[in-house]
Amino acid sequence: MLTTIPRGGPALRAASTARAEPFTYHFTRISRNVKTGPMAVTTTSANSCPPNCGLKRNGCYAESGPLALHWRAVSAGARGNTFDELLREIRTLRCHALWRHNQAGDLTPSSPGVIDAGLLTRLAMANRGRRGFTYTHYPPTPKNEAAILNANRLGFTVNLSAQTLAQADSYASLEIAPVVVVLPVGTAKPVRTPAGRLVSVCPASLGNTDCLNCGICQQRDRAAIVGFPAHGAGAKRVQALFFGEALQ
Repeated sequence: MLTTIPRGGPALRAASTARAEPFTYHFTRISRNVKTGPMAVTTTSANSCPPNCGLKRNGCYAESGPLALHWRAVSAGARGNTFDELLREIRTLRCHALWRHNQAGDLTPSSPGVIDAGLLTRLAMANRGRRGFTYTHYPPTPKNEAAILNANRLGFTVNLSAQTLAQADSYASLEIAPVVVVLPVGTAKPVRTPAGRLVSVCPASLGNTDCLNCGICQQRDRAAIVGFPAHGAGAKRVQALFFGEALQ
């Protein structure tokens, strides 16, 4: 069963006055994505992504394939609804339910490059009693660090997304959130960062399980960094980013 929230008005603008355009949020109660498994997932319009994300138009998996069609519809306002409606849907999830925020899109900003701490706190509060998780490419500036740390303390897991092993080390050293990192195409065995931290390859990417039956990305206090091998139409660009190369 696929639950789609019909568009029903202007997106929430409270708690921020710097937004030039509304953000749209789509809630899918039961995903048909093989990697996630039949769990609840959300999608946020593309204007939520940080302007300096290295994967933006440079290999982001959500910019190609079936997910791209859905994401474009959400970004255009043809699907989805307000932040308030998203929170209402999250509160209907059963206790302890594992769910993923943003299969595409990122945390809502209050201004370019700055996470809206108020909205993130509200999201974390709506998640109470459930096992929500997400990933963010927002840089861990002091303001963003505080917002991310607070969300994790409230029980909503925000993973810091790194593009290289060195960056993964840098993020892990902050000790504010668990860390994930992209890996070269076809990586199937654990690797180590320059500082010796363990990077475990995502089990779902290896076909061994799915997110619903794994849940490692929701574990806020895990020691291991989770690695995602580059995949999809932009895999070569993601791999080049990992190795610090430039593709023409």
